[in-house]
Amino acid sequence: MDLVAGIDIGGTQTKIGLVDKKGVCHEKLFFRTQEFENFDDFLDRIVGGIYELKAKIKSPVNLIGCGIGAPNASSRNGTIENAANLKWKGSVPLLEKLKQRIDLPMRIMNDASAAALGEMLFGNAKGMNDFIVITLGTGLGAGIVANGKLIEGYDGFAGELGHVDMTLGDGRLTGLNVKGGLEAYVSATGLKRTILYMLCKYMDDSRFRDIAYNDLHGEDITKAAEEGDPIALKAFDYTAKTMALALANFTAFTQPEAFFIMGGLVNSGKLIFDPLQTYFEEDLLEVYKGKVKILTSGMEGKTAAICGAAALIWEGWR
Repeated sequence: MDLVAGIDIGGTQTKIGLVDKKGVCHEKLFFRTQEFENFDDFLDRIVGGIYELKAKIKSPVNLIGCGIGAPNASSRNGTIENAANLKWKGSVPLLEKLKQRIDLPMRIMNDASAAALGEMLFGNAKGMNDFIVITLGTGLGAGIVANGKLIEGYDGFAGELGHVDMTLGDGRLTGLNVKGGLEAYVSATGLKRTILYMLCKYMDDSRFRDIAYNDLHGEDITKAAEEGDPIALKAFDYTAKTMALALANFTAFTQPEAFFIMGGLVNSGKLIFDPLQTYFEEDLLEVYKGKVKILTSGMEGKTAAICGAAALIWEGWR
């Protein structure tokens, strides 16, 4: 059986899976990225994980390649460059070092761009030529497809929409120290920061008045909103409003047929999607109204990023 090792390197978790040409992930494992201070130890864990997964599959496995999605990854240089949510700073030569450990064809790309490619090959973007994938995790990433082609940019860093300034330079800092950058408002981390903002701005009773920032979790915020906590509801509304304006602005660049939203915040369901759709239509230029869809990924949630990374290799086999 021909399989590709798909690796998604996130600020919180690294996910590895073995994916076939239809986008089915046969085996997978997760581990915490932040546990590895030393980058070489991290790469050793990745290689060990690939062999561990391969051993779990009873039929013979032919590994045809390894695709990696990572924040601030340069598809041109094979490096990770000063990723805001990773411990390893500077230019990290990931492909060079990984090839020293395992002899496979490899490609690396910004994680959100890899997700966009996966959506085009395996998900709900099949047949679409113009769409944008927004990943909402520790930060915010974006993968852009226009005229049927993934936009990589001159040096492989296109799509850093999470660091677009939404406040004219007077707002929260992103992980790259951009004042007012989108991911500081629209991400799992941004939602936590918004809870604190709402606690300061409003006097409503809330369960979060007795919870420290480091004890805040996205799942708890979602549950609180579902149970009617006013601060949680205000936080989701604020997040949706900020995101809607950003998506309306992005629409003016490439006029996508659809935005695909994936990542942890998607689990909040209608709490984020209902106000997002309303605000988005309000913010769009008249010429775009009613033409741009907001959709969820067609790839299975827990393996979407893995399949996106694997698509970097499978693309060349189509």
